[in-house]
Amino acid sequence: MSRQSFKVCFCFRRIFKLSVLEPPEDVKILFNQYSQNGTMSLDNLRGFLVEFQGEYSATRDDAQAIFNSLKHLNIFSRRGLHLEAFFRYLLGDLNGPLSPSRVHHDMTQPLAHYFLYTGHNSYLTGNQLSSKSSVQPIIKALRRGVRVIELDLWPGSKKDEVEVRHGGTLTNPVDLLQCLNAIKDNAFQASEYPVVITFEDHLPANLQDQVAEMVTKTFGDMLYRPETDQLREFPSPESLKKKVMISTKPPKEYLETRSSRFTKRSKISSKKEQWNGETASKSDNETRDKDEVDEGESLQEEDEETTVPEYRHLISINAGKPKGALKNWLSIDENKVRRLSLSEQELENATRRHGADIVRFTQRNLLRVYPKGTRITSSNYNPFVGWAHGAQMVAFNMQGYGKYLWVMQGMFKANGGCGYVKKPDFLLSNEVFDPSVRLPVKKILKVKIYMGEGWDLDFRRTHFDMYSPPDFFVKVGIAGVPADKAMHKTKAIEDDWQPVWNEKFEFELTVPELAVLRITVLEYDTSGKHDFGGQTCLPISELRTGIRAIPLHDRRGDKYKNTKLLVQFELN
Repeated sequence: MSRQSFKVCFCFRRIFKLSVLEPPEDVKILFNQYSQNGTMSLDNLRGFLVEFQGEYSATRDDAQAIFNSLKHLNIFSRRGLHLEAFFRYLLGDLNGPLSPSRVHHDMTQPLAHYFLYTGHNSYLTGNQLSSKSSVQPIIKALRRGVRVIELDLWPGSKKDEVEVRHGGTLTNPVDLLQCLNAIKDNAFQASEYPVVITFEDHLPANLQDQVAEMVTKTFGDMLYRPETDQLREFPSPESLKKKVMISTKPPKEYLETRSSRFTKRSKISSKKEQWNGETASKSDNETRDKDEVDEGESLQEEDEETTVPEYRHLISINAGKPKGALKNWLSIDENKVRRLSLSEQELENATRRHGADIVRFTQRNLLRVYPKGTRITSSNYNPFVGWAHGAQMVAFNMQGYGKYLWVMQGMFKANGGCGYVKKPDFLLSNEVFDPSVRLPVKKILKVKIYMGEGWDLDFRRTHFDMYSPPDFFVKVGIAGVPADKAMHKTKAIEDDWQPVWNEKFEFELTVPELAVLRITVLEYDTSGKHDFGGQTCLPISELRTGIRAIPLHDRRGDKYKNTKLLVQFELN
């Protein structure tokens, strides 16, 4: 062990050890088991991959790739791996915790059979009341793999142009065309699967015509235009590769414009009376502008000449909330599919009595859930309420950070990070799943936290403590359905940049298909305000067993260059 001294106030010295990272005892035992005379051959390594790591399809070529990745190190031997080289492989990039980064789910099913990585108010840079609007959050979201971008459309100050802004707040606007171009240029960098743009539309008919022209010119052949205005079933992500889809509904101002035109047509006077009655009813109920009842669905085809045809033909996912009670919202039409939007509060209230009905609705139709209006700091909510009921578009504020956003990022690391995750079969079964029923334990996950490294390379030496190395501890737990939620923590290791914990935890899972493993490293502070040292979230459905290197990420979800943990997983 080497020693290093720090002067403190020129009065005394604090001496602490800089430990040399050594393999855990379990690693030494495994190396001895799969090596001969202190050397692990190519065939020995393949045996380790198959028998211990659970990589049953591993070949000699896979083992050779590991050998090749270590050849630049002085510790590599042509005859095979010595213990130190084997240890460096375990901590390396080729030994990550998830299945190889490629799409492996069946992508040929209807869109309703998938969870979509979904953003909320995608143009905001910060809080929901006064932050700036910009194309940069849109670009960043798309490059992370987000597949659903939300834009709020409003008339500009002169009423002759369209702008994107959060209406009724102090947030500044951003030009719609800039947003569309940002989407076009970045839509398929992270994933080739379709991008959905949800318009929250507050425009009169003449400005909708402008939007139709801008969208058509911007996206061209990238734009998906269905052959019919009402799809009987959504197409598959596979059939929509490199396509952009528009989802919206007629806005309040647009409907009022259409209503005024009816007065000029005597042959539909009875329909005009019905329309005016519905408008009055909506006013009485103080329906919100955003995600309001889509009354336009009740209009007859003979009146469609009063719409803006080009704008209407842009819409490939029709959105709307039928008039009346919750049972009407969740009504299923065998001849057409649609998108329903509910706030997190509306969904939570609906699940108390209609959980199975929501699951049934989402087997064919799309359900979008969005944050309640009081989340002015751009915080987020528990996504599992939506996911457990089959909601495909659980819309999140991507501007900040926090445990729920980390969980969202973790969930969509699955399926190669393409932004689409196939829903579990039980959410698509004819025997409709009831999320309120507690299920028996299906799997047991065992997690052993060995050690960590890299903080001394990614952080300043005085980042955590001015005069001594940090005191790291790890919180490890499960985010999922209520029965599966759990959290444990290790002891804090004092004064060590390369902490060794060797602690094991066990988690019982009733719905492992929806479970996400949460790992957070903190630096202990006696005040209770522990410093952040990294985090990651991993979908249990794609977790690789064996001893794995776990890269850690910062608060915003960006991966650190060097900081990682060595962890063992067993899944029974």
